[in-house]
Amino acid sequence: MRSARLFPAFAAVGAALALTATACGPSETPAADKPAAGASASASASASASASEGGGAALPKDVADKLKKHGVDLDKWKDGEWKNWDQDTWLREAEDFVNPVIDGLWDSQRMQSAKSPDQTIATTAGAGGSDPVPRPVQAQREKTPYHRNAAPVGKIFFDSPQGHMVCSGTIVKDPRRPGRSNMVWTAGHCVHAGQRGGWYRNITFVPAYNDLGKSPSALRNAQPHEEAPYGQYWADWAVTSGDWINRGGTNAAWPYDYAVLHVQPMRGKKSLEETVGAALAVDFSAPTAAQAGTIGAWGYPAAPPYNGLIMHKCLDRASRLTTAPATPTMYRIGCTMTGGSSGGGWFRALPNGKTVLVSNTSIGPAGGNGWLAGPQLGRGAKDAHEMVSKKFAR
Repeated sequence: MRSARLFPAFAAVGAALALTATACGPSETPAADKPAAGASASASASASASASEGGGAALPKDVADKLKKHGVDLDKWKDGEWKNWDQDTWLREAEDFVNPVIDGLWDSQRMQSAKSPDQTIATTAGAGGSDPVPRPVQAQREKTPYHRNAAPVGKIFFDSPQGHMVCSGTIVKDPRRPGRSNMVWTAGHCVHAGQRGGWYRNITFVPAYNDLGKSPSALRNAQPHEEAPYGQYWADWAVTSGDWINRGGTNAAWPYDYAVLHVQPMRGKKSLEETVGAALAVDFSAPTAAQAGTIGAWGYPAAPPYNGLIMHKCLDRASRLTTAPATPTMYRIGCTMTGGSSGGGWFRALPNGKTVLVSNTSIGPAGGNGWLAGPQLGRGAKDAHEMVSKKFAR
């Protein structure tokens, strides 16, 4: 067994943020050596619910019936029907999420061609209640291999009308499945187009992507377990806030830009947490920026000057950002990471030394890359987390 820890390489940081993994490293158990999951792995789908006031839709027992209800023919979908983004048929409501697995879709070339979503850093300065703009903090490359130094962090790939897209995500704990979580935290705009559209498609999570931090040319000749050391985990359920579904993309919705995925392995039967050996608890106490202190943000920035292949991190003391009147305050830190880092976890160390996820990358400045902002995770975020946990409790 190997131990994976995440230690910021910043001498000025008083408390270390540590993420510990206890699973065997990928070089000991390459994803390519895992047994196939069977025929059901290429024909699964599910439904979703929103974190807005109320409940969610029950998962259907018959996946085929669920797809047919929304006019989805599974065979046609896998043959390319998913590329139809007609507004009249694009599923957008909380209960309408379906994500049939298309085995082999996300090959190496397709993953490397994925871009950051346009809206990742498209915003204007906030309204009253914001602190002064923080000084930029230069993003630092994470140490390799990632499965030892940042085990819970990975990349989220998805398709949108604009093409193949990428975000970042973090494995988080499931209170009803201790040690066996299949939950990933990310941003709402990484799973749903907000008021402009509906649920994105072909959503998959790759923990510790590009484990050795290879360059584009080196990665083209890399072994599969070097690119995806733990394989791919396809989303079979997604939850985001009702505010994001209804108003996503406007300044009033950024404080609600969070999402929780439930995933399943493309190969094998072990849970994500068991396989990777790491998952973070989520802090839903929504501490103020002053209380939060130093926050660390991790992700895979993909917009220039970055290429999306290398994991980076920033640490800074949190400040406040208000994006619209009468909306919750967001956290803001100085950081030069760009689009592609969206959805990546923000971590803080509690007084007892425990590291928890406290936010996720949501937005940055329009036309620049000097800071990032993320939502405070309070009651609505906790409801989203609870919905996913309860739905898959067993």
